[in-house]
Amino acid sequence: MRTTIRSRITARLGRTYLSRIQQRGIGSSTVKLLPADLLMLLRRDGLDPVDRLDRTQAKAPVSKVRLPFGVNAWVVTGYEEAKAVLGAAEAFSTDFAHLAAKAGITAEQSPGGLGFSDPPAHTRLRRILTPEFTMRRLRRLVPRIEDIVEERLDAMEGQEGPVDLVREFALPIPSLTICELLGVPYEDRHGFQQLAMDRFDLFAGTNAPFGAMSESLTYFRDIVRKQRAEPGDGLLGMIVREHGDDVDDEELAGLADGVLTGGFETTASTLALGSLVLLRNPDVFESVRTDDAMAAPFVDEVLRYLTAVQLAFPRFAREDFEIAGQVIPRGDMVLCSLSSANRDPAYTADGGHFDPHRGAPGHLAFGYGIHRCIGAELARMELRTAYPALTRRFPAMRLATPPQDLAFRKLSIVYGIESLPVHLR
Repeated sequence: MRTTIRSRITARLGRTYLSRIQQRGIGSSTVKLLPADLLMLLRRDGLDPVDRLDRTQAKAPVSKVRLPFGVNAWVVTGYEEAKAVLGAAEAFSTDFAHLAAKAGITAEQSPGGLGFSDPPAHTRLRRILTPEFTMRRLRRLVPRIEDIVEERLDAMEGQEGPVDLVREFALPIPSLTICELLGVPYEDRHGFQQLAMDRFDLFAGTNAPFGAMSESLTYFRDIVRKQRAEPGDGLLGMIVREHGDDVDDEELAGLADGVLTGGFETTASTLALGSLVLLRNPDVFESVRTDDAMAAPFVDEVLRYLTAVQLAFPRFAREDFEIAGQVIPRGDMVLCSLSSANRDPAYTADGGHFDPHRGAPGHLAFGYGIHRCIGAELARMELRTAYPALTRRFPAMRLATPPQDLAFRKLSIVYGIESLPVHLR
């Protein structure tokens, strides 16, 4: 029964994803309002940052850019400079109220959760959530992650002709894993794809992502009510049992939404783009396929090299802050380019070259400081399971389309590839 339901969910996810792609239209009013210095943070040339971003980093690791409506912003592209900003929680705020004021929307649309909150609220919520993301508790998911991966590989193996790794592999694995983590019933899982994709769609209008946040929270409020009445074995049920009314429904919905936002599309994009890296590097493909010890260093280099989340949450200066010879005035917005920082020559030499033996710890793919992604180890678990399993099941896998015909997202906070057709045999 579960296999049948899961197959329907997977098909729905694929249809929804493709529908979102087809609805996107370049040239919207949102994009026209954004200056070139900001757009460069959201674009790539294949797997690499655009030349303009490289030139900006080489010229200055911190530079000023003026946004629409008179908003002053600073772009941070250097590795050490980005770490300094991300690590200075006392000097910068991520409170959603600041972003709402700049965007001209209501603070009531706040998604809550960890990403858009400051201490002490952030400290309290993270203290509640952190125990659920320890390796001890996450290990319970290992058998399910392995099962999910194998089920996807079985489904792919049964197909004729080219298979789209995005739809059949990269999307379902993190979606179903997060459902297992949260304890979402199978019949409720088809909405995850839409909710996450809308959050990062910059072509649907200025306020579209905030509308998606509202829809997502409505969805999770219903899930929370069910868990409150009958706590399950997932994360939400555990929090309800252990903390009771100390965590209200709005906070729980915000936490669940944050897990979805932080763990679904980011991992799906990394799975797809990392698969492309394997296909482009036959020697690396073979080493991941034959050597268990290669899984961990390969995944860490994939995370650094690809940095699917291109831009950190916006920060707002609580006070004047000096960095790299620039004074960021109180109230200004700061945007840290994670993709640029992870390739900064001051951090690692020849960062534009993929090298799984690089051994460059401390990359910023998961952020840094108090807002570092709490689900980082879960993402690593999924990636370390999925890549070796894929290469071992299909050792002769190859691209089914010329590399120059692959379609990447043109403008996105979370970078990705829209489809990745392959021949499995």
